[in-house]
Amino acid sequence: MREVSQEVKPEDSELHGVMEDLRDTLTELQRVHGLGRGIAAPQIGCLKRLVYIQTEGFRDYLVNPRIVWRSQEEFMVWDSCFSLDVAFFVRVPRSRRVRVSFTDGEGRLRLEEFSDGLSELVQHELDHLDGVLCVDRVRDPREMAMRKEWEKRYRTPGIGM
Repeated sequence: MREVSQEVKPEDSELHGVMEDLRDTLTELQRVHGLGRGIAAPQIGCLKRLVYIQTEGFRDYLVNPRIVWRSQEEFMVWDSCFSLDVAFFVRVPRSRRVRVSFTDGEGRLRLEEFSDGLSELVQHELDHLDGVLCVDRVRDPREMAMRKEWEKRYRTPGIGM
């Protein structure tokens, strides 16, 4: 989880298996935990630059994603992670909007702009590809909450987990 992932190469024979594993793992985590919108390959032990996002507004793979632009405007979000067993949440800053270059699950090169909840999700998942966890982004160590407290006081649909 703390290593930098390698670029996906066209000749990577395990790519389709990893893609299926990401999709199936996220679907099961959503079923079990009732939350979660994305997963990165390092979270299943594969150090490749590959992310899968499954939300109402966006469902696709991001292969070799790269943030090419981010807004100067930031917002604070309560964030957690399946890598932390969703046991606690931390408040972290994220760019309000990001533009990302990636290859999608069909092999098409895309440039997509994400805002608000999708923006923070994409930033969170791409952090995994660089060995960064949400706890590394905390500005104030007092801004942490156990999951039950977060659910009662801070949960905002579509933002964070």
